[in-house]
Amino acid sequence: MKNIFNGLILIVATMGSLNSWAQQEPQFTQSFDNMIYVNPAYAGSRGMMNITDINREQWVGFDGNPRSTTISLNSPVFNESFGAGLSFVNDAVGPVKQSMLFADFAYNIKVNNKGGRLAFGLKGGINMININTASLVTTDPNDPNLIANVRNRVNPNFGFGMFYHSSKWYVGVSTPKMLQKSYDGISTTNVEKRHYYGILGGIIRLNELWKLKPTTQVRITPGAPVNVDFSLAALYNDRFWFGGLYRLNAAYGAFVQVQVTPQFKLGVATDFDTGNIRSYNTGSFELLASYDFTFKKEGIRSPRYF
Repeated sequence: MKNIFNGLILIVATMGSLNSWAQQEPQFTQSFDNMIYVNPAYAGSRGMMNITDINREQWVGFDGNPRSTTISLNSPVFNESFGAGLSFVNDAVGPVKQSMLFADFAYNIKVNNKGGRLAFGLKGGINMININTASLVTTDPNDPNLIANVRNRVNPNFGFGMFYHSSKWYVGVSTPKMLQKSYDGISTTNVEKRHYYGILGGIIRLNELWKLKPTTQVRITPGAPVNVDFSLAALYNDRFWFGGLYRLNAAYGAFVQVQVTPQFKLGVATDFDTGNIRSYNTGSFELLASYDFTFKKEGIRSPRYF
């Protein structure tokens, strides 16, 4: 089993050496609180039912800027070995609007006596696509490179993932969409590209009041630049999170989260691009709300950090 863990870490570490095509999936500064969106093996890993909502507006002030909402629900089912989840994503970028609904299923096994568990997950669902090219301002309305209007096109898809976690750290790899489906059902170039994700993180206890949580997410799409997010959060008294993010060669940001109750958490985040587009917008902003449902009399015995 040790060889499996070493292999997972190696995959995450070496993803950065690969090349990637245009990245089409929404990205979030607080992605570490919504791992099921990219990795179905995460389903049920918290040991309780959780619902998380993240709303993001990217490049505020830029016409046609990306706007994304994701709502995810996941929980153990039957016993600790099985997990299930449901994810809804609404994403709008210029004339393209996507509404995704995916179900997640995970099976995990206990691998040591220190709480370590290895999970395997499957994701399946649909993406409803609408493209209104009439809303574009063009110099040549007959440009053959412009995709035709698309109304309520449904693209089914599936993906898979692996996720290992203990009480102190986690690592995972996944590809949430295996099929490269056409956006209009005709084009062979305007397709949903396959994305590959690697996630790695943990919790470091400094003293009775302070903890650190470093996280890394790598996203690869063949033909496009590799997307790497590094974040570091400081946790005070298991209630307040103060963190920063650096997106490799792309952006930097910050976030603050408050554990309002042991079950309910709120967060706000912002990030700013480092490229030329920075001159045309006032940044990106996110709001997060997360709630853990406890159906046992003893409630939440200890905070969950991932």
